Formats: sequence, C-alpha cells, structure tokens
Amino acid sequence: MSLTNLDFSNTEIAFKTKTNGELRNSYLLFKAIGYNWLVQTGPKVIEFCFNIKLPIKGIIKATVFKQFCGGENIDECNKTIDLMGEYGVGTILDYSVEGEEKDEIFDATADEIIKTILKATVHSNVPFSVFKVTGVARLDLLAKVNAKQSLSKQEQAEFDRIRARINRICQTAFNQNVRIFIDAELSWMQDVIDNLCDELMLLYNKEKPIVYNTLQFYRHDRVEYLKKAIAKAKDQHYFYGIKLVRGAYLERERLRAKEMGYTDPIQPTKAATDAAYDEGLRLCVENIEIVSICNGTHNEESCRLLAELMEKKGLKNGDDRVYFSQLFGMSDNLSYNLANAGYKVAKYLPYGPVRAVLPYLFRRAQENTSVQGQAGRELSLIAKELKRRNLL
Repeated sequence: MSLTNLDFSNTEIAFKTKTNGELRNSYLLFKAIGYNWLVQTGPKVIEFCFNIKLPIKGIIKATVFKQFCGGENIDECNKTIDLMGEYGVGTILDYSVEGEEKDEIFDATADEIIKTILKATVHSNVPFSVFKVTGVARLDLLAKVNAKQSLSKQEQAEFDRIRARINRICQTAFNQNVRIFIDAELSWMQDVIDNLCDELMLLYNKEKPIVYNTLQFYRHDRVEYLKKAIAKAKDQHYFYGIKLVRGAYLERERLRAKEMGYTDPIQPTKAATDAAYDEGLRLCVENIEIVSICNGTHNEESCRLLAELMEKKGLKNGDDRVYFSQLFGMSDNLSYNLANAGYKVAKYLPYGPVRAVLPYLFRRAQENTSVQGQAGRELSLIAKELKRRNLL
C-alpha cells in the first residue's frame, strides 16, 4: 500500500478487534476520563476502597484495567497477543509493577522480565521485550549515582547488584535473540541509565541491535545527545537501538527544577518538543545503516513523517529496522491502519496484578486528560465507529 493510502481516520480498520460491547464500554470509559475532576479524585477513592477491603477489584478489572492492560499475568495476555497478531500488530509485554524498594522484589521483577523475553522466543507476535530500570533498582540510589555522589560500601554493593540484574536481563535477550527496550526515566536518574545502555550496546549490539535506549524529546538536550550517541556507535562499531518518545514526566520535571533552582530540562513549548522529535526521526533514518528505530508516539503527524522519510530513503514499509508503537487501549486508529499498510507495529501491553498496576492505570487516565485533546480524539473515533455500526 502506498503512502497516499495511509488513512488514520478509517475506524473500521482501527476497531477490527473490538466487539460491539467492548466498543460501547470504551466509549463510556473515555467519556468518563474526559471529566478532569473524576480523574483527579478517582485514584484516592479507589485506594480508599482497597484499603477498607471493598470488593472493587472486579469492577476495575472489567473497565479501566481491561482497556489498558492485557491481564494479571503473561498467560492472561495470550488472547490479546493472538488477536492483535491476526491484524499484523505485535505485542510488547510490559510488566507494569513499580515503586518497590526491596532487593527480593527487584529480583522477582527481573525474573518476570526474563519470562517476557522467553515468551518472545516462542511467539512471533512478540517482537520486543521492555523494562524500566526503576523496576529493578531503588530510585534514591539511582539519583545518588546520577549526581556523582560518593557511595557507602553498602550502597556500592547494592549498585553492583543492580548492574548485575540489568546485565542478566540483557544477556538473556542477547542469548535468545530478542530485542529489548530500556525505558526512559526522570532526568535526575537518566544519565546513569544512558551510560548503562551505552555499555550494554557495546557488549550486545555488535552484530545486530538487541538493546535499545529510550530518548524523551521534551528534553531540550536530546537531539544533541542523539547525534553524539550515533557518532559513538559508528566509532565503536555497534548498532544503535533507539525508541523515540515525547516524554512522560513533564509536571514533575518542571516542579523539581523550580524547587531546586536548576535550569528546566524541558522544552519551552510543545512545538519545540514536536520539532525536536521530528529531527530525531530524521537523524535516525539518515543513519539507518546502523540505527534501528521504534517510533513510540500517539502523534499522527510524526507517524506520517516517518512513513514519508522511509519512502524517500527507499525503505520498504515492512523494514524490520523501523517500528511504530502505541500503548494498548489507545490510538488504535494509528496502530491498525499502519499495520494494514504493511508497516511494522507493536503495542505496549502492560500486565500485572490489578492492585500493583494501579499507578500505571492512573497515569493513563491522567495522560488522557492532560494531553490536549487525547480523550476527545479517542472518544470521537469510537463514536464514529459506533455510528458506522449503527450503534449510536
């Protein structure tokens, strides 16, 4: 299919996997998410209900959890993996438990991440694995290392265990020939993660891209960082894997910079973020000989731009070095229409125990209200399809 036929407004393709009932439920959910007061008070109410042991798990699992998550464990995700795969959309299993503090939990999380890698070896519809370093490491220690503060013997031993944990994950990915994303974090712990990614790429990306770093282009320094990272990969002869995203922690970044009196790391405007993101895409395609890309965006213009860049570069739609990615439960109009046009697409599919993934679910709800027009766009597309099916 040619680029001119890439139509992101085709809701029949976008919602192929949705039954009438599921589509109605999605409509009601995004309508509710559109109410900012509900999104702001909802998390507190839900936590209160859990704390006093009200039986609300079933309600959450049947509504917001079902919209944005695949299940409470990998096996519960199988149906969704198979269904998306029927329409050319891959799955990135994302174990979304976070905010823990103990080594035994970090080790258990690393074991679970390795299970997602092993799942990818036996399932062609799982092209990547992913993890957050903060899922296997204590935030305060990462921040301390990032700030180049001296560590106690105990802290150094703890950091050595973190490095070993991360290496075990990436070595498994290398041994199993499974590509793995390392997600981006807050700026005050990102330098140490970037350095770890460089070390791991040098170790495991000599023959092909296995380890991918993630760059958040709402930071004003990321285009320059990307230029240097590509140059370093060329100089040291390894493949550079990169997932591009706009960014997820804007309010926290700005607040901390203001409170601590350092330069705000965030772009001055949304337009500046968009321009930097698109420059990142251009840099990657220009260097496609050693760079593999995941275009992690819900932005239609950035999806279309990458398709145009691929066409100009003479890359086929299904070039395995170029992936598009969205979150499960959002932007199906992008995912399924891109897949229908022959592009490589994979959706992040979070999973984990309902109570443990609540922070993730709350962020998705808040994102849909804070990102300008996101909930409205989802709602209008769902409404369009309901009307097409004569259900609204």
